[in-house]
Amino acid sequence: MSKVRVNGFALSVDGYGAGPGQSLENPLGVGGMALHEWAFATRSFHEMLGKEGGDTGVDNDFLVRGFANVGAWILGRNMFGPVRGPWPDDAWKGWWGPNPPYHVPVFVLTHHARPSIEMEGGTTFHFVTEGIHVALARAREAAQGRDVRLGGGVATIRQYLQAGLIDEMHLAIAPTILGSGESLLQGIDLRALGYECPEHVGSTGAMHVVLGKKTG
Repeated sequence: MSKVRVNGFALSVDGYGAGPGQSLENPLGVGGMALHEWAFATRSFHEMLGKEGGDTGVDNDFLVRGFANVGAWILGRNMFGPVRGPWPDDAWKGWWGPNPPYHVPVFVLTHHARPSIEMEGGTTFHFVTEGIHVALARAREAAQGRDVRLGGGVATIRQYLQAGLIDEMHLAIAPTILGSGESLLQGIDLRALGYECPEHVGSTGAMHVVLGKKTG
């Protein structure tokens, strides 16, 4: 059965998934890029950029796992771009250029309708105004039996967590402190929601923690 997954979601030691002051210049907020140093150094990330080299090992393994068996993605609007309010035009097509790294349908949560955007490499962005449940239903249909991956950001993952809709969540806890920003788990009782931690692996770049629903 297909799963709803979070993979490679980076957190600071103090629990923030993005820094304060998100903008075009700081898409992950001030200091937020430091959360992802573990991924930037990997061979898999280099390949995404068309470059050679990069590290293998634990961090690379988790990055590769995150893309395996994914048939569709769901993103919050902030993960798609910095534009707020009604779309002024169709110029903005995401942070990633003409060939985004998804290569499957992507469903973007928004309050403002917009026609779908077909990109290179198999990625098509669909904009969903009816909320998280409709987005998930559409993503499951598009995934055709494969998993649905939630790309974030923080607010989107919190909504799906609180609704009990996430089957598995991989968090990469980076050795950095942000002090403020967007807290992922503040006020959320993971134990009450039925999660346990069946896997945790450390590397020089991050502590990788996998949370899953209890079985039995």
